[in-house]
Amino acid sequence: MRKIILSICMITVLSVVATAQSFHLGAKAGANLGKIDGQSFNSSYNLGYLAGAYAEIGITKTIAIQPELLFTQTNTKIDSGFQFYKPSAIIGSKAHLNYLNVPILLNIKPSKLITLQVGPQFGILLNKDETLLTNTGNAIKNGDFSVLAGAQVNLGLLNIYGRYAIGLYELNDLGNEQKWKSQAIQVGLGLRIF
Repeated sequence: MRKIILSICMITVLSVVATAQSFHLGAKAGANLGKIDGQSFNSSYNLGYLAGAYAEIGITKTIAIQPELLFTQTNTKIDSGFQFYKPSAIIGSKAHLNYLNVPILLNIKPSKLITLQVGPQFGILLNKDETLLTNTGNAIKNGDFSVLAGAQVNLGLLNIYGRYAIGLYELNDLGNEQKWKSQAIQVGLGLRIF
């Protein structure tokens, strides 16, 4: 199902590029304040980072599609341990989850200075953190699906952005009753290269 959705999105992006009024490429970097929301994890946001590239495909003067390819790090702490497996994960130990995220954002520009952004984000887990593997197999699913909303300030070739991501997929891959979902606040800089 995930491959079909990603294929449809890529076909849509390619067809939009063919009829685009403008096209820009750029790089971005920033902070990812992320957490896994649910039992067994600390509820506070933890600092990670993100870096990657984006394309902005103008449909009209005020509307654009912005696909991105981002390496994103999410850090979390185990709060109550995975007590349904022996040995359980150590309470207080940190887990680092690295994702390859593909957001596809709709950009709405009410002015030259401000861009509002909303859209889906597909995430592929790149690592199997050893903290979450101790005698349990893989605790986190290989993929995530989120919805993003935020804004961007445009300063010529430089833009400053902030957005909120909320996960819609259940991340728990252990087959128990606990519900785990991702959340993140992302802030950073983008530099238009082309």
